[in-house]
Amino acid sequence: MSALTPEELEERLGDPADDANPHGFAAAVARDERDAFPDALCAELVRSGFHLNYLPVTWGGTLESFDRSLTLVRTAARRDVAIMPGTMFSIIAATCLQLHGSPGQQRRAAEILRAGGAVAFALTEAAHGSDLLTNEVRLADGVLSGEKWMVGLGLRCDAVYVVARTGERGPGAFTAVLLETAGLSADRLERVPAPRTGGMRGIDLATLRFHDTPVPPDALVGKGGEGLEAAVKAQQTVRLMSMAGSLGIADTAVRLALDFATGRRVGRAVLTEAPHSRRELGVATAALIAADAVALSAARGVHVVPEAFSVWAPAAKHVVAEACDDLIRRGAAVLATRSVLREGTPGGAGLFQKLRRDSDVVRVIDASTLANLASYAGQLPTLTEGTRRPDPDALCTVFTLDAPLPPYEPTRLDLFARGTDPVLTGVRDAVDAVAGHLGVARPAALRLSAAVGALGELTRAAREPGADPNALIDAAERYAWLHAAACCLHLWSANRGRSLYGTEPGSTGWLGAALGYLLARADGTDPRHHGGPVDSALDAALALRDDNRLFTALPVRLATPR
Repeated sequence: MSALTPEELEERLGDPADDANPHGFAAAVARDERDAFPDALCAELVRSGFHLNYLPVTWGGTLESFDRSLTLVRTAARRDVAIMPGTMFSIIAATCLQLHGSPGQQRRAAEILRAGGAVAFALTEAAHGSDLLTNEVRLADGVLSGEKWMVGLGLRCDAVYVVARTGERGPGAFTAVLLETAGLSADRLERVPAPRTGGMRGIDLATLRFHDTPVPPDALVGKGGEGLEAAVKAQQTVRLMSMAGSLGIADTAVRLALDFATGRRVGRAVLTEAPHSRRELGVATAALIAADAVALSAARGVHVVPEAFSVWAPAAKHVVAEACDDLIRRGAAVLATRSVLREGTPGGAGLFQKLRRDSDVVRVIDASTLANLASYAGQLPTLTEGTRRPDPDALCTVFTLDAPLPPYEPTRLDLFARGTDPVLTGVRDAVDAVAGHLGVARPAALRLSAAVGALGELTRAAREPGADPNALIDAAERYAWLHAAACCLHLWSANRGRSLYGTEPGSTGWLGAALGYLLARADGTDPRHHGGPVDSALDAALALRDDNRLFTALPVRLATPR
């Protein structure tokens, strides 16, 4: 099967604003009201081959590059992010099996996933949450016992990858197994619905209870003691797809706000020209552009420097999730009463509240905000206090959008970045190289260069005796926002000869808006007052909306409006 394109998927699924479309917004809200799984939409996606886009070609999939997959998932998720559980939740188990599964286990997983089935991933436990080293589900004497919590697709999966305790302490105390579920009776594997979620309602989340469940010797994955390491590495890739979900939500939220604002007048001015609403929409669209840029950069970066993804992935995830949460709040401020109505216009027919609730779930679906930042905070000293220089060829490959990418190699993922973040180490040289061409973005770019240069002192101070115990986590958050700003700068610099976000080639308006937004967030200030000019971001978004394009760097034509 040839790789599905976002444009093909858009036309196949039709105009989501059409209330009669079974794959549109009205159907999504109706499912949400009933806590119903999106069976029909997921079945259509499987028929289209959508579910193959994250599987390697050697597994019978169509994965070409994660930047293409990111855009493809966004086009589906903008209709209903609940398609993620239906078609993408197996990515973490699949990645784990690519890392250390046997050829037979990989073949079996590929068979299940190609057919549209699911391989669940069972790691977390209700009593321990993100504190994985205290997990209790145990594998001993060939049987599995204990309870896993919030297992995606746990009720309907054909197989489940389980990380279980086989030792007493440390990361090496956990081993993975791959269990087929068809031959297990209910008294050995009990599957019950997990607590219902406020957002992404109706998705398949389960509690799995293992009652001395037999584990055949050939079900062991890899070597004993490496189960947790493989799971943590695989989560780096999973964050790419959760970012796609956030961006799908964000696209629809911004589109609803713009649709309303362009048709609503206050006095003689439409809302997009009224000072307060224009400023709110400007910040919202700057946040969306910033989130798109960092996600797109990460999706390309995982092909080039996967060794850096123990930092790059959680930093990008933080920015995308927080920026999307921010733009939804600002869109709600413009929609006002219509953001809370459950009947009436599309913006007030329950859709906007669904987007808000769904976004809250995506923010924490692979790790809580604190756990996400804590996952790389300890690496900051080696990342910010060293003097390593970036590889210019790697930067060029990541950020030049028409540059071919090397194959994705999950085995190159690492638990530690080992002092390497080419995005930030290359900022000063990048600013110096293009200083004369930055136009309105120049002040923000110079602020970025200075802020990046000061990160080393910040992390040193965070480790001083008597320092605020939150200082290193706060430094990790600042690092994330500055990392995203650097991605925007590199993206603009590497593509000055092509149109980005529908603007003229080399345009610095969107860059200045995105940098201003990200630097304000890094400083902990309100971007409305300290983010710099954001009008350019709004103008770019309005032009993309009018042209029926996705809000992304290389805009995708959306389904023909009815």
